[in-house]
Amino acid sequence: MKELKYLNKYLLKYKWLLLFGTLWVIISNIFQIVPAIIVRHSIDLVADNIRIFQAFKGTPQQQDYFKVFAFGILVYAALILLMAFLRGIFLYFVRQTLIVMSRYVEYDLKNEIFEHYQTLPLSFYRRNNTGDLMNRIAEDVGRVRMYLGPAIMYGLQLITLFMMLIPFMFSKSPELTLYALSPLPFLSLSIFLVNNKMERRSEQIQKSQSRLSTFVQEAFSGIRVLKSFNREQQSLSKFESETNIYRLQSLKLTKVQSLFFPLIMGLIGISTILTVYAGSVQVIQGNLTFGNIAEFIIYVNLLTWPVTSLGWTSSLVQRAEASQKRINEFLKIQTNIVSEKNLDREIQGKLEFKNVSFTYPDTGIKALKNISFSIQPGESLAIIGTTGSGKSTVSALVSRLYDVRDGEILIDGVPIADYDLHALRTQIGYVPQDVFLFSDTIYNNIGFGLKDPEEEKVIQAAKDADVYENIMGFPNGFSTRVGERGITLSGGQKQRVSIARAIVREPKILMLDDALSAVDTKTENTILNSLKRIMQGRTTIIISHRVSSAKLANRIVVLVDGHIVEEGTHDALIAAEGMYKDLFEKQGQLDEAEAKDYDQ
Repeated sequence: MKELKYLNKYLLKYKWLLLFGTLWVIISNIFQIVPAIIVRHSIDLVADNIRIFQAFKGTPQQQDYFKVFAFGILVYAALILLMAFLRGIFLYFVRQTLIVMSRYVEYDLKNEIFEHYQTLPLSFYRRNNTGDLMNRIAEDVGRVRMYLGPAIMYGLQLITLFMMLIPFMFSKSPELTLYALSPLPFLSLSIFLVNNKMERRSEQIQKSQSRLSTFVQEAFSGIRVLKSFNREQQSLSKFESETNIYRLQSLKLTKVQSLFFPLIMGLIGISTILTVYAGSVQVIQGNLTFGNIAEFIIYVNLLTWPVTSLGWTSSLVQRAEASQKRINEFLKIQTNIVSEKNLDREIQGKLEFKNVSFTYPDTGIKALKNISFSIQPGESLAIIGTTGSGKSTVSALVSRLYDVRDGEILIDGVPIADYDLHALRTQIGYVPQDVFLFSDTIYNNIGFGLKDPEEEKVIQAAKDADVYENIMGFPNGFSTRVGERGITLSGGQKQRVSIARAIVREPKILMLDDALSAVDTKTENTILNSLKRIMQGRTTIIISHRVSSAKLANRIVVLVDGHIVEEGTHDALIAAEGMYKDLFEKQGQLDEAEAKDYDQ
């Protein structure tokens, strides 16, 4: 239970629901115990008066006696119905407190986990797959809720019922109580063992279901590739294989489940037989009445479900313990990206890298090796390099998706770690290399970085990114909903919407990480012409492997394997006849060929 101690703060938060729930449980138990006493009195009433009734046979008094006799039975029946009605009311109160409490805790816990997820650094998401993160916030929290709701509710019912009923039963007849209760420990143990086996089978089914869901998701996401390579039949065969595994696991579970109710009914039958036998002996000896036998049979049935649920609730607690342990593992992880001084102010845009080296903590890859450069406010810098040269790492460090350990990054002469993280990022516009659009309207995707996006700003940003005409060509314009990850848009359209999303914030520092890789030369030139105006007055970093994008910048840095090998203006680097010139000439030839193909 040590992992579940983490939930005590929520139990304390909702202590009144827990206390009132316990009170309603006790009262509902009273209303299910009292009917057994009424049944005993009614049976004893019949047993004691049936001979008197028969003695008046053939006389007028028999009918009068029957009316009195029947009225007494009717009163008892009405009382039993009243007790059942009152118990139903208080059981409703039990669920409206304890189960509602579990839903509140589920809501709070999910929010806590999701909020914590968003504070963790990018390295955390590189180490953990998305499916596992979703599983902990959905399935694991669901299992914890089952502990906080049903397990606590049935546990309280069991404890309070035993505390109230067992002493009362012993006060009536210790011997009959022992006979009646003797099969119940075996019932609880049997249910526990069967339930554990069911849980293991269920785990196998869940794993099979997970594999099946993953396969189907990949098949639908990659349907274009699937059809292009004519692999539909092979995909169907693999799907049939996975579903067959799922079917076999489900059948195994069904076989175990078929033992559940026969086991319960069998042991209840044994307990009833023992109660009737021991009670009959006591009646013959004159120690008990027939009503006592009926009363004890009802008590046995009252105890059956709580005892049966003991095995089930034990399993719920075990599952919740395992799930909470998985949740706690993530909640204990703290981000290493923290603000040292929480500096919140408007930045001018001066950016300096001083002897910065960086190694990715999750992979051990050394991306940057002792690089230094500076950008004045309003200036632009292009970082050119081949794949794996460390270009994108620069943007990740400026956005503080990672923190440097070797060297220093300054903004306006202040160490970047001193700035409040939220305040810093709101003044940075970032266009990632891997474009991600949300399953929402184009308007909301562009205005994503604004709290209350203004229509004029969104439209202007779309025009600046040269995507306005494309948007207006859609039937619903800016209200067009893009599919999952923007699948309904072309690669170039997605990239331009991403650019619009960055510039609509009017950032002080704008970073374009290979933002034009998915557009053709003509569209690239159109966007670059728009960017000339956008870049004015703000610090801009253009990260690209295409030299054409770098020509806009005041200065150009060439990265190779994490080192700066060349630095200067476009003209100066061309005159130096180094690596930059080679890239410029090679890409110039490719652009010419592309332009000819476009004209044709």
